[in-house]
Amino acid sequence: MANESRPCPCDIGDKFDYGGRGQEVQVGHIKAYVCKPSASTDRAVIVIHDIFGWQLPNTRYIADMLTTNGYIAICPDFFVGQEAWKPSNDWATFNDWVKTRDAGKIDKEVDVVLKYLKDQCGAKKIGVIGFCWGGAAVQHLMLKNPHLKTGVSLYGVISRFEDKHSLLHPTFFIFGEKDDIIPLEQVTLLEQKLKQNCKVDYEVKIYPGQTHGFVHRKREDINPQDKPYIEEGRKDMINWLNKYL
Repeated sequence: MANESRPCPCDIGDKFDYGGRGQEVQVGHIKAYVCKPSASTDRAVIVIHDIFGWQLPNTRYIADMLTTNGYIAICPDFFVGQEAWKPSNDWATFNDWVKTRDAGKIDKEVDVVLKYLKDQCGAKKIGVIGFCWGGAAVQHLMLKNPHLKTGVSLYGVISRFEDKHSLLHPTFFIFGEKDDIIPLEQVTLLEQKLKQNCKVDYEVKIYPGQTHGFVHRKREDINPQDKPYIEEGRKDMINWLNKYL
């Protein structure tokens, strides 16, 4: 179980020294980081950040990776100007903090982003990926938003939507075997519920030896034994998007 003194499912991991290739723009009532490929495309991916917010260099690194694979990538500020969590914050206040940032209440922002992608970027096929808090948000969107084609939930906190499994769109779930906050029995239960209730394509994959945040919060060069799984997770994410977008 999670450490009660640190109830956050996100370990900060490695904060990348990365500046980003895209630009910050105003999209309706929110700010967003946008990166576009050099060649014209009608495929786009919304990137939903974790508790450390839309400006975390790691998340922008992944957005840029999507762009190098031919996608328009946009990472909006789903906290809508509220402060992101900082590692220096008092973890005793975390539960109260996260209650004011509900991963199931981002529909207004998603609608604004979808309109921007369609009207300003010419996007016709749009998917979504998200990490931790954002992974839970992906599951929420896959249950209800008809305008998205597919989603990838990376170590999304299952307990946020544990009773809802009738997905509208193909969804890929990525989990780490050694994730302290998402025990494997929760993942097994998720698979069982999806098997019973889900009518669309889905996949649940557990990566051996990996901890929470491994796809976007571990540098590939830190632990040689982790590198293959970090790279595999990223490749699997891209392959899933390619399949459905």
